[in-house]
Amino acid sequence: MAGTSVATDNAEVIHADVGIIGAGPAGLATAVHLGQLGVGRVVVVDRANFPRDKTCGSAISPKGREVLKALHVDDAVNREAYTINGLRLVTPRGRNVIMTSPHDVALICNRRILDHLLLQRAQSLGTRFLANFEATHLLQRGDHVVGFRSTDGREIRTAYTVVADGAHSRFACERGPQQLIQAIMGWWDGVPFRSHFVEMIFDDDVAPYYGWLFPEGPDRVNIGVCYEDRRLERNARQVFQHFINKNYRERLRSAQQVGAWKGHPISYATKLERLTSPGRIVVGEAGRMTHPATAEGIFQGMKSGVLAAEALRDILHNKVRPERALRKYERTCRKAFAISFRGASLWRKLVTSGGLDVMAALLDRPASRHLLARCMAQM
Repeated sequence: MAGTSVATDNAEVIHADVGIIGAGPAGLATAVHLGQLGVGRVVVVDRANFPRDKTCGSAISPKGREVLKALHVDDAVNREAYTINGLRLVTPRGRNVIMTSPHDVALICNRRILDHLLLQRAQSLGTRFLANFEATHLLQRGDHVVGFRSTDGREIRTAYTVVADGAHSRFACERGPQQLIQAIMGWWDGVPFRSHFVEMIFDDDVAPYYGWLFPEGPDRVNIGVCYEDRRLERNARQVFQHFINKNYRERLRSAQQVGAWKGHPISYATKLERLTSPGRIVVGEAGRMTHPATAEGIFQGMKSGVLAAEALRDILHNKVRPERALRKYERTCRKAFAISFRGASLWRKLVTSGGLDVMAALLDRPASRHLLARCMAQM
């Protein structure tokens, strides 16, 4: 059974081996892989019910697709996603670079769909899901986390708690100052675009970050920007409107906007700090595992979830000492993301120093375009 329930003073208490706070890609990848590894009594909670909307560019990189395949959810996602086999990159000085692949290399899958498919996969493996569960605080016995409680008094009492509650996590081990990327986006129908291409525009106004156009189907696109604003001095809507006017005014002239613009912060780290404590393991953006240059978080979230599940399997089934397994999880996460995270600082310098324009000038040769495409795929 996924978890056993008892009632105490009219409040439900659920006992589980693993309780997961947050049903995004990180938390759900943890649940799916725990099921694949034979770990039972897993409970996932989320403040929303499913399917639910989530503000996100929704791009799944080649490395993200590899994780989906390992979780055996790739076929379901592929049926619902929009495939990508090309990139239009615009440098800060306006140079266009077109890169194509004979194969589908990436996906755009709206988070309303992606997260629900991951949830269904987790449930098929025995995970119990509790919706409308707003976790308020952790339950502790000394320095050991033993579960968590909701606003309505429900308790999940666990051997291990997985923290997967995103950028503004209240339950992560590291609670110090955050490094944030600001993002804002909108959706439109009827925008002309090249089929199966994404666009990344490295505009000076948002450097070293970028704006994008990601198609979610044959008719709908999401357009957005991400930028740094450490002192929170810039108005996100004004930044976005200026970017649209500069880069997409003509193409949006006959388009129909769908819904309102939505913004959200993205938390990242160039060096991963503490991700575990007794009874607790942190995954995804709650652990600031988001790419510092591209703001990608779906791959990092799912990958860290897979690694967390393996650590928990070692503790619960293989009788590995918890301190050893949790230290290994932290080392493995750092190793998994270290090269790409270090490369992020080089990429940011390349964008702001004019180096991206210099590189673009050399890309008339197919070999050079292929090299750039490979570098970006590995970021």
